[in-house]
Amino acid sequence: MSIFKELKSDIPSSIIVFFVALPLCLGIALASGAPLFSGLIAGIVGGIVVGSLSGSALGVSGPAAGLAVIVLTSIQELGAYESFLLAVVFAGIFQLILGFLKAGFIGYYFPSSVIKGMLSGIGIIIILKQIPHAFGYDADYEGDMDFVQADGENTFSELLNVFDNISTPAMTVAIVSLAILLLWDKVLSKKSKVFTLIPGPLVAVAFGIGFELITNAYFPNWSISAEHLVSVPVAEDFSGFIGQFSLPDFSQITNYNIYVIALTMAVVASLETLLSVEATDKLDPKKRVTPTNRELIAQGAGNVVSGMIGGLPITQVIVRSSANIQSGGKTKLSGILHGILLLVSVVLVPKLLNQIPLAVLASILLVVGFKLAKPSLFKAMYELGPKQFLPFVVTLVGIVFTDLLTGIALGVGVAIFYIVKNNFSNSHFMHIKENDEEGHKVEMTLSEEVTFLNKGAILQELNNLPDGTEVTIDMRKSVRVDYDVYEIIENFRLNSAKDRNIKVVVKSDSKCSTADY
Repeated sequence: MSIFKELKSDIPSSIIVFFVALPLCLGIALASGAPLFSGLIAGIVGGIVVGSLSGSALGVSGPAAGLAVIVLTSIQELGAYESFLLAVVFAGIFQLILGFLKAGFIGYYFPSSVIKGMLSGIGIIIILKQIPHAFGYDADYEGDMDFVQADGENTFSELLNVFDNISTPAMTVAIVSLAILLLWDKVLSKKSKVFTLIPGPLVAVAFGIGFELITNAYFPNWSISAEHLVSVPVAEDFSGFIGQFSLPDFSQITNYNIYVIALTMAVVASLETLLSVEATDKLDPKKRVTPTNRELIAQGAGNVVSGMIGGLPITQVIVRSSANIQSGGKTKLSGILHGILLLVSVVLVPKLLNQIPLAVLASILLVVGFKLAKPSLFKAMYELGPKQFLPFVVTLVGIVFTDLLTGIALGVGVAIFYIVKNNFSNSHFMHIKENDEEGHKVEMTLSEEVTFLNKGAILQELNNLPDGTEVTIDMRKSVRVDYDVYEIIENFRLNSAKDRNIKVVVKSDSKCSTADY
């Protein structure tokens, strides 16, 4: 299907994603210790270049908060931002290699419960992180997703600090904007088609700009101060705009640290991208499946371009992607258009963008966060039982109290525990063949695939056999038996079985992999 067939949905969605992405690009650049314009470059490249090459229908790429600490320490280690840009270029090359080697298959191995926990966790983080901005307390940068912040505060201590730093004008704008969004979504959009053509977030942003312009001119005491507004770098002329781009320092090409940093960024960026791809595909109403190898290639190409012109490293970002989906985006055109809007706006109307209160954008993100962490999802996961609910909750809590990758690792760990537990009991079938006065005869039939994960279960069954038993271990239906399993059977037969007067008979044929047994 042509990407231009859904313009009526993709254009409004691209505008909303643009407003969500704008402060995030600037905030992540600030947190990374990089020029503010570098975040905008990454957002533009992520939208236009990655969006064009990607096979993801609804994923949106740009600078990622998860890389901010790596970027900050890397710039300090290399001593110059231009040297760091060379590392970004090589990170992109490494991602291209990963894509061509088809390493994207990793993305298909994250459990569904973990991905849903990730989405809910990010939704809760968005809400917790945006509450201070809604009250006019902007000490933490936009886009921060970690529990422990760079300034020594954490997510919850920042909420307490809000009470001493409330800005009444910013809070007023946030409350009215939130009312506009809810009214538009729940009431007006159902009353008339006119309200479906004009996005509610666009109306909220227009209100915020109007509030700032009017109060600035007529009610200065109610005007929102500059630190609570978007802060796009403003160039006086075209040459000044071009001067905001930077080139990599190729004289550092022999610097070993460049490649270490590049490889680190490539691995982290690829993992975050694959996680976001899985999450985005789950949110997609049409349940389209993104080709992960192509996504790595698209991200790699984007990072090469971004590094070559002065931008931060790029990943697919779930906050922007979910905003795109919730705003009605249908094809990847919405992501591409958001990149074009970033480019056009920073060239033509940067001063107007700098009139947007951060409190308005906070209200938009609060709605996005709530939709990601709906109470109905918690209920649905609970009803699926502990095997689904526990990995979901552990992932959610881990993300909220640590960071994205740590939370995912914790959730995957719990999911693996249940996999191992299931393997423990599903490795074999135990049949009582005969029970007479002379003793027990037991037959153990192994499954088709028996791995080292099954050692514990098989060993437990053998140890529980009564003394004097005759046990037949039937491997004729097994295609593959790990050497580890063969070893414990042999050890039992040659040692414990003799001591306990247990006779062990092993049946096998050519179907069982001779390399393993």
